[in-house]
Order: sequence, then C-alpha cells, then structure tokens
Amino acid sequence: MLYHLTEYLQEWESGFRVFQYLTFRSLLGVLTALIFSFIAGPWMIRHLQLRQIGQVVRHDGPQTHLVKSGTPTMGGALILAAVTVGTLMWSDLSNHYIWICVGVTLAFGIVGFVDDYKKIRYGKSKGLSARDKYFWLSLAGFAATTTMYVTAKTPVETALILPFVKDLTIPLGAGFIIWAYLVIVGTSNAVNLTDGLDGLAIMPTVIIASALAVFAYAHGHAEIAEYLGIPFILGVGEVAIFCTAIAGAGLGFLWFNAYPAQVFMGDVGALALGAALGTVAVLVRQELVLVIMGGIFVAETLSVILQVGSFKLRGKRIFRMAPLHHHYELKGWPEPRIIVRFWIITLILVLIGLSTLKIR
Repeated sequence: MLYHLTEYLQEWESGFRVFQYLTFRSLLGVLTALIFSFIAGPWMIRHLQLRQIGQVVRHDGPQTHLVKSGTPTMGGALILAAVTVGTLMWSDLSNHYIWICVGVTLAFGIVGFVDDYKKIRYGKSKGLSARDKYFWLSLAGFAATTTMYVTAKTPVETALILPFVKDLTIPLGAGFIIWAYLVIVGTSNAVNLTDGLDGLAIMPTVIIASALAVFAYAHGHAEIAEYLGIPFILGVGEVAIFCTAIAGAGLGFLWFNAYPAQVFMGDVGALALGAALGTVAVLVRQELVLVIMGGIFVAETLSVILQVGSFKLRGKRIFRMAPLHHHYELKGWPEPRIIVRFWIITLILVLIGLSTLKIR
C-alpha cells in the first residue's frame, strides 16, 4: 500500500525514489513486522490469558511439559498479522506472487486456527481429525499449486531445478501441481511437528525465510541471475519482502516465545509458516534446496515416520519418543540445549543451501 503511495509522491519529491529499491523495501518489511509484533504481542498475550486460551499438553509426552499446561497458545495469529501487514505495506500489490504467498499462508493459518480452537474447546490434545485436517490442507494446497501452474508464463516456472548443477532443468508439466502440493503440505506438517519446544520451530523458520529472500531477489534480478547461472523469473523478486516480513515477525514472536515461553504459536502459526516456506521455495524453484536448509524439519518428520513404521512392523521403537526433539528430552538433555543446537544445525544447513547459488 505505502509502496504505491511513494510511487505517486516521487513525482514531487525525488527522495521517495528510494522506496523503488527492492532491498530497501525488504528491510522495511523486516522492521514493520518486528515492530508490529513488539507492540501487539503483550496485548495479544493478555487477551489470550483473559480468554483462558491455554495449551493442552499431551499426557503421554515428556512429564516436564506438564508445567506448560495453560500457557497461552494460538500466538501464531500474531505472526500472521505481522507478516500480512509487513508484506502488504511495502510490496507491489499488482504482483500475483505476493497474493499467492499471503493467500496460502492465511488459508493454512485458518485450518490451524480451527484445529487449535477444537483442542481448547474440548480440552483434548487432538483437534481436527486427521481426515478433516488433511482434506482442508489439501484443498488449500491444490488451489495454490493450480493457480501457480495456470499463471506460469515461462517453462522454467514449472520445471525442477537441481542444486549444484548449472543449466539443467527437468520439465514437470502438469505434474508440477502434484509436486508443488507435496512440497507445500509436506513443509507445513514438518514445521508443525517441529513446534514442540519453546522457540524450536520459529528460529529455523526465520533463518530459512531470510535465505529464501536471497534466492527470490537473485531469481528476480536479470543481471544477478545471469551471473549466477540461475533462471530469471520476472516479478518473483517481490517475494523477498514476504520472506523478510516472516523473518521480522518470527523474531518479534521469539521475544515472547523464547524459553520459558510466555506464549506458543499453536497450529495456526506452525501450519501457516511451513506452508509459507514451501510456497516460496516452489515460486523461486528451489524446493530441493529447501530440503537441505530445512534439514531439521525433515529429520523431525522422518523420526515420526520411522517410529510409527518400526512399531507397526517390528513392535519396537527406534527412538525413545518421536518427534526427534522428544527423544533427546528423554535422554536427559535440557530443553534450551536441544533448542540452541537445532538452531545451530539449521544455520549450517542454510549456509550450505546458499552455497548452491555459486557452486554450480
């Protein structure tokens, strides 16, 4: 919104031209989302406390988590509000990539909101049934990927790009719809599984979103894309503002979510943020790099799959408890140690992911 206003004002004052620079608006996206979170965060926490919207803890989980019962949850709504405000204020609203990102994030957030509401309303750790949850997530996911496929203007927008390989793309055709759906819904659920400790999921999300902003900017800049040997995608650079807004909103939320947490994001935040990362990765054609950078999310998901599979096939468990972070809890690791070490691993993986821009 303000971007379009500054376009109008620069006719009278040349200083407003600075708002035409994507890098400057991306920084403003960070600051706007961060400041919004700082201002609205305390109000939201008080509101959640007054409404008695507290976390419902699994009784079959680690016993150390019982003290977290009643901690305000659904704080992810704060993240979504901050991301939306930061994005819409500073991005070009005529860019369809922006509306895809915001639309997917809010759609998955709504599903998460209903899931959280049911948990609180009925006082159980399970909200929506698995069937209902995956139906609505799938509906939102397919709507998004079909839109991406229909609005694609160049073949590269629906082709698979291999990391570390130059000038090699694999056309997916209509299969892009299925592939992109799996990335978005898979990432959404992976982040949701990781969101089990204070600040565990939000910081990796911030780091990965920041890296994806770099990819979006590079793919959307013709000269940089040519220099790096990556495909140029007209208009996708605007997505960098969405990514930096996620980073700002995430840091603002972490202020209240750091151990010991004053508020949890809930499914409304985790499902939405995972879908946001998956959507951006699809738009900038870096799904495989997302697998590298989101290695913690992948490990958490695989731990659940392996645990369930092993128990059904062999009657034995591989881990003391899944997802993976619970395994280390039951081994006696303090919660802050697990959180920080997972953050460090994510940072290393993100640096490896960023290296694919140059090593081709």
